[in-house]
Amino acid sequence: MHIEPGYVSAAKVIAANAGAVGVVVWGCKEQASEFVKDPLIPVKTLLAAVFFSIFMQSFHMSVGASELHFIGAMAMYLTLGFTPVLLGFALGLLLQAFAFDPQDMYHLGVNSLSLMLPLISVHYLSGRQLFAKDLTKRLTFVQILKLDAMYYAGVTGMVGFWLMIGDVATPFTAWAQFALSYLALVACEPLVTFIAVKGLKAVEGNAIVRNLTVVPQLKLA
Repeated sequence: MHIEPGYVSAAKVIAANAGAVGVVVWGCKEQASEFVKDPLIPVKTLLAAVFFSIFMQSFHMSVGASELHFIGAMAMYLTLGFTPVLLGFALGLLLQAFAFDPQDMYHLGVNSLSLMLPLISVHYLSGRQLFAKDLTKRLTFVQILKLDAMYYAGVTGMVGFWLMIGDVATPFTAWAQFALSYLALVACEPLVTFIAVKGLKAVEGNAIVRNLTVVPQLKLA
């Protein structure tokens, strides 16, 4: 989901940075309202950033016009919650840029939006129903597959958008190669997500799981 420096003009990068800052500010505002009920939510955000960084470093490979990464998006979303993962993406990318790839700082806003906007779409279109107290919707493996498919369709779409408005001519086949490569992750990540949720659900009475995850809010089929 990375866009390498040089693909997008400086003016568009500035616009993307402004958009990313706007999303982060909105996410902080949403999290501030949740803080009253859940004072440990900033800790969940730090956990999301750390786990995301570990996942990113565990597997990454250049494919087509971008890079293929193991993100673990739905595993984190269904265990740590929406705003922690939303802000954790931006914080995790910032940590990655400082620690491993300083050149990624230039496209920090671009890459952050590529991860955050699909998560927002997944949450408000489908995901938040799984956490609603007044609903009895249960989480199934099929639903995890759908969430993953929605999310990675959004990520690949965002990469296509940046390449489309970029200053470097990029063949459609290069983007298609990248998009198709994510099918392997869409096949693997739901298994990781299901195992993580199922495992934590089995010990949801544990104080750490109860306080630092949102798993107790989920109902499994």
